[in-house]
Amino acid sequence: MRITVTGGTGFVGRRLVRHLQADNHSVHLLVRRGRTGLSQNVEWSVWEAMDAGPPAESLARADAIVHLSGEPIAQRWTPAAKQRILSSRAEGTRRLVRALEPLPRKPAVLISASAIGFYGSRGEEELSESSGPGSGFLPDVCREWEEAAGTAESLGVRVVSLRIGVVLGIEGGILAKIAPLFRLGAGGRLGAGNQWMSWIHIDDLSRLIRFALVNPHVRGPVNATAPSPVTNREFTQTLASVLRRPAVLPVPAFAIASLFGEMAEVMLGGQRVLPRAAEAAGFGFHYPTLRLALEHLFA
Repeated sequence: MRITVTGGTGFVGRRLVRHLQADNHSVHLLVRRGRTGLSQNVEWSVWEAMDAGPPAESLARADAIVHLSGEPIAQRWTPAAKQRILSSRAEGTRRLVRALEPLPRKPAVLISASAIGFYGSRGEEELSESSGPGSGFLPDVCREWEEAAGTAESLGVRVVSLRIGVVLGIEGGILAKIAPLFRLGAGGRLGAGNQWMSWIHIDDLSRLIRFALVNPHVRGPVNATAPSPVTNREFTQTLASVLRRPAVLPVPAFAIASLFGEMAEVMLGGQRVLPRAAEAAGFGFHYPTLRLALEHLFA
């Protein structure tokens, strides 16, 4: 397949591109700043999503599109940051879909990233793709994001909205930030540690994207999370155990709120998300439990 990927130089995108190439797919990247660090056999075009639609040559021959780009959510949510987060996802996705309209040959599928932030903080409630959205800034962003991607269905394109959880990999994401602290014995739970964390191993996320590319029965929202979510307390204890370090320095909730402001809700709230759609479609996780995932990553 010829696959156009946005966000292909990020934490998840780089792993996905390597796997797509290993599967003998042709990859065309849409990037903001050129091809720094990219493989010689990857085509690329520059696209600044907030300025215009993507270049026509990046989409003209595409069999599929994987849309991963967007302003990072893990930052202090100033009014300017919130506008960038919303615009980069909703308006950027709308511009991508509009660029498909004049194509005589449309891609068969658009896989667009979303996030489990769609559900908001829901306590102990088990959440599947049929669960409604939460309330607040991040659920609103995810809802607009998915609605923008969904407009491609009117063009005859199969649309998959991946509601991605906490991605575990040693090259980026949460583990790259906290593993050094845990190795020093300075790790600990966040607040009371009772909030649910719905996570996924980066290789399973890459496999799920590739599964959705070729499986015509996968469409609509798909929770990209492992089938065994854990509380933050359990996550902390398991990571400390795998690294053979103590985890006795919890971070107080007031300190998190002071540092991160409104974004602290994401860290201190949580979602207990289950991958019902992926499992119903026949997808199998290589790393269904947290200990198995962490032991593989830190082997």
